[in-house]
Amino acid sequence: MDAEALATTLSSGEVHFHSRSRKRLWRKGETSGNVLRLVDVEQDCDRDALLVRVDPTGPTCHRGTRSCFDPDGAPAARSSEGFAWLESLWAVISSRAAERPEGSYTARLLNGGVDAIGRKVTEEATEVLIAAMNDAAAETGGADRSATRTALAGEVADLVYHALVLLADRGVSPFAVVEVLRARSHD
Repeated sequence: MDAEALATTLSSGEVHFHSRSRKRLWRKGETSGNVLRLVDVEQDCDRDALLVRVDPTGPTCHRGTRSCFDPDGAPAARSSEGFAWLESLWAVISSRAAERPEGSYTARLLNGGVDAIGRKVTEEATEVLIAAMNDAAAETGGADRSATRTALAGEVADLVYHALVLLADRGVSPFAVVEVLRARSHD
């Protein structure tokens, strides 16, 4: 980490390095989505080394392991529900927000602004409710619920995606949402 990487890390809250192979500033996770969110930086007693504490959003090593220093090459810990994958989705949405590529559905939504995205969020929330009601009716009637559960999962996926696009449009990180959920977790 050089001075530019340290300054960028401190200002952005995501860990950056100077990559000798790329010959440029590099944000950890810029392609994989496995970023390192800054928790704290400390200097050692003689001020010649830094300890950077982070909250990783996935594997910290390019090999997909928990650490580059993991002697066993153990895979990174993963949420049993797979939520860590949402980091990859967020990386794509962020990229589309920055680049607005031609033909991208995400870019088209973002170009429509809060009104267009908000309408999709509302539409998807309504479809989640309908799918949940259909699943409840199937359960009550003793019917096979595989189709209604699949439909519900699909509608929730659409809602989560569109909510993330809305966050990107407004410049709000999902991390802010997670922090709110953490603060409310006492209930």
